[in-house]
Amino acid sequence: MEKLRFGIIGVGNMGTGHIHNFNAGKIREAEITALCDIDKDRLQAGLKLAGEGVKGFEKAEGLMASGLVDAILIATPHYLHPVYAVEGFRQGLHVLSEKPAGVYTKQVREMNEAAARSDRVFGLMFNQRTNPLYQKVKDLIDSGELGELRWVNWIITDWFRTQSYYDSGNWRATWAGEGGGVLLNQDPHQLDLLQWLCGMPQRVRAFCAYGKYHDIEVEDDVTAYLEYPNGATGVFVTTTGDAPGTNRLEITGDKGKIVIENDRLEYIRNRGKVSDFLKTAKGGFEKPEAWRVEIPIHGESTQHVGIVNNFTDAALHGASLLAPGQEGINGLTISNAIHLSSWLDKTVELPLDEDLFYSLLEERIKTSRYEKRPAAGGGVANLEGTY
Repeated sequence: MEKLRFGIIGVGNMGTGHIHNFNAGKIREAEITALCDIDKDRLQAGLKLAGEGVKGFEKAEGLMASGLVDAILIATPHYLHPVYAVEGFRQGLHVLSEKPAGVYTKQVREMNEAAARSDRVFGLMFNQRTNPLYQKVKDLIDSGELGELRWVNWIITDWFRTQSYYDSGNWRATWAGEGGGVLLNQDPHQLDLLQWLCGMPQRVRAFCAYGKYHDIEVEDDVTAYLEYPNGATGVFVTTTGDAPGTNRLEITGDKGKIVIENDRLEYIRNRGKVSDFLKTAKGGFEKPEAWRVEIPIHGESTQHVGIVNNFTDAALHGASLLAPGQEGINGLTISNAIHLSSWLDKTVELPLDEDLFYSLLEERIKTSRYEKRPAAGGGVANLEGTY
């Protein structure tokens, strides 16, 4: 049986987790043939874990040019995701990257253009798309069952992190090392799901607190207000400073409301459209008749394993991707818009002013406490650099 040969770039927490999944036989029709990390100790630990026959590289360029891999799995710091993806496409490789797609949309757009010029498969590790709860919500929305979007609210405040977490790496929670805080590290999955389910907003007004709960230079508390093209509105609230925290998603349409909390989906369906009822009802305090509907949920949330298997199936057999890499720019656009709105203290219109965002990000990179100077092009390293 033909197997897709993977090279993993970055043997930190995520890279090591992927090695474990391969070792456990969870990844069908694929194998690890190469690893890369600038840290020699981490590289050797990864090679020991991966087993015989896997070759190690201290530079990603060498791994990609080795002829030993058909695909790369990028598990490096955020700035480097587009750098290595573009080089991977240039080398004729399939590319699967950890989230986020990058730090700023201008760079990610260049990555998407490189993917479009190639004939290779491009995927992103948006593993929450494998969750049958969110798949069912998407089905209810796309089928018209929920009706036109009216309101969305996501409170995701159960990302609690201690100061020790941020102190564990000098790149963490810095503008030069990570490019942001809770929005770039914890929330890419939720921002991706938000646009996957509800589409892209038209305007964003946001308030971010930087180092509110921790000794860090990036955001650890966010409240954002969203306006959609059809007039629907939304609120996105997140932090790493709250415990026990909440993870509650509410989506209201003209025909009902969906709530996801504690891994349960609740659907309350109106007998008719709210927009019709409020115009025709004779009593001032009447409400539409509503039914609690039991929604069948099938399947399991296969998470990272599901994304890697789907990507492998796409590369070998032409299957449709659950998380196409080109879609990564959408959630990042919302993230960048939230930052930009906070920095400018005003509402930001989409499409985003990418040059303005990048210039303001560069200002923060220049004063970042992260000791490694940014490389040309806004990343923390070029291809000869960190991984």
